[in-house]
Amino acid sequence: MIAYLSGKFVYKSPAVVQIEVNGIGYEVQISLNTYSKIQNLESGMLHTCLLIREDAHTLYGFFDVAEKEIFMQLISVSGIGASTARVMLSYMKPEDLVRAIVQADFKTLEAIKGIGKKTAERLVVELRDKLAKQSFETNISPLKHNTLQQDALNALMALGISRMAADQAIVKAMQSDPTLNQIEDIIKLALKRL
Repeated sequence: MIAYLSGKFVYKSPAVVQIEVNGIGYEVQISLNTYSKIQNLESGMLHTCLLIREDAHTLYGFFDVAEKEIFMQLISVSGIGASTARVMLSYMKPEDLVRAIVQADFKTLEAIKGIGKKTAERLVVELRDKLAKQSFETNISPLKHNTLQQDALNALMALGISRMAADQAIVKAMQSDPTLNQIEDIIKLALKRL
């Protein structure tokens, strides 16, 4: 799996980016949301998802991890393919899309091209509870510069906990006991917050 690409943006359009990484050019499918964030950048990093089909290997790129995780949730729903998920993320900001699903806002969901009444209902039924439990903040994590907390985050993710859920649990743990200074204690307390 290609987790991310970091390099020079050689070509950018609202749907596709070509990114050069160590002399190799990758074509990456993106949403309008990602395009709006990279359109003025010469280089940068995209979190990626490689989907392999019988007739194609397609790389999808996202400016932040939250958008990638929402994309993965969307394509897990029966009847929602990668193209439809990308259209959804182009039509709405990731946090607005999550809000529409969690609040069962069928009118907003049905306004998206390719999403009819049955698909909107399926999205709400299959994702509402999952998305309500996770925090899809696209802002930079408050843990970014704290290596002790970053190590705890990495440990929780290695246990199979999603980045967003682990991040949120660590923040809650640190808020409840700011004196924590051992990684084991942070992890134990964060696990109780999940």
